Amino acid sequence: MTAGADRKIQEVPAAAEQPRPVRRRPKNRRAMIAATAAEAFSTLGYHGVSMDDIAARLDISSTALYRHYPSKYALFCEETLRLGTVCAQSVRLSAEECERPVADRANLTFDALLSASIANRRGASLLRWQGRYLQPEDRLALSADLAAVHTAGRSLLSGFRPELDEDDKAVLAQALFSIIGSLGDHQVNLPVKTMSRRLRAAAIAVAHCDLPAQQAGVANQQAETPSTFTPELLLRQAIKLFHEHGYPNVSVEDIAVAAQLPAPSAVYRYYRSKGDILTAAFRRAARLVSDAIGPAVAASDSPQQALNRLIELYVEGSFADRELTFVYYAEIGNVDPAERTLLRNIQRLNVEEWAKLLVAARPQLAPQEARLLVHTALTLVVDLGRRYGSANPACSRSRVAHLMRAILFGREA
Repeated sequence: MTAGADRKIQEVPAAAEQPRPVRRRPKNRRAMIAATAAEAFSTLGYHGVSMDDIAARLDISSTALYRHYPSKYALFCEETLRLGTVCAQSVRLSAEECERPVADRANLTFDALLSASIANRRGASLLRWQGRYLQPEDRLALSADLAAVHTAGRSLLSGFRPELDEDDKAVLAQALFSIIGSLGDHQVNLPVKTMSRRLRAAAIAVAHCDLPAQQAGVANQQAETPSTFTPELLLRQAIKLFHEHGYPNVSVEDIAVAAQLPAPSAVYRYYRSKGDILTAAFRRAARLVSDAIGPAVAASDSPQQALNRLIELYVEGSFADRELTFVYYAEIGNVDPAERTLLRNIQRLNVEEWAKLLVAARPQLAPQEARLLVHTALTLVVDLGRRYGSANPACSRSRVAHLMRAILFGREA
């Protein structure tokens, strides 16, 4: 190689290094963190999520996350109380709006709450199921906001249905708010206008329905808990503890004591772990719903008759095991992911069968609209059970079944 060639090579400039991209901090980083955390808490529960999990979802470091929130509880508390405040603000009408007719005020309030529910749908289960993990002072603040919402609902019902007694107003108000809040418990996708129209129609049917008369002295029967040890007793006592204290706060030792076993090791003769107990309970609940579909359809002369039979069976099962229906919604995030997927698929198939019957009974409904209404009706049973239990005549089986029919079949119910 010649000297001239050497000079030419030396004169060729080195390839410039590509500058590293600069990651700019979004202006709305705190809001992004809150929304992501709310969705995580809604899906997996407060105890099932760590700050590292939230940081990973946001593709940031946990150090960056701690710049905005000092702890997981601070993040959880702020977002839960924010959702409660959103609900309370939705039922506050301006001075001008308060002068409008009661029907207009009811529509304004319902639409505001529904819009808030849709906007916060991905994190709505946080408010519905995880509030128990708030510290006492924060729980009181949340309860005050939710109480304001229920007070507004009863007041509006008093305005356009003055014939209702206090019990009926309270039950119908709870049912209306369940319709709105149910969006957080499923993932049915519909255009916002379609979803709003269907839920508004369901709310109108519920608000105008005449509840069956209360029957004094008639108590709702619950499934009896065995007095001596059986595997059934172990399962029931575990679910009761999960309901009262939350799954993460219950130990195998607690379950052994409740089931009158001599030692925690005795639990392992029947279940490999606390998680297996939860899974076994959920599997049984799913089977009870699935197994009822075939016989109900076979014994019915029409889709509507089959749905009515399924409503009765579902309400009966829910009243017999109130704790389990609550725990399913509140604690399914604590089940092993593979098992959780299986349970969700079973639930999806059950809802699909109900929806097919509903479309056959109401051909004007699209399949997705029918699934929306089925989820709404099923959630109603759980919400009323949480508020009233199984022994309050104001919310008896016949009344809950009647409200389910109002949601599914509309005003014609």
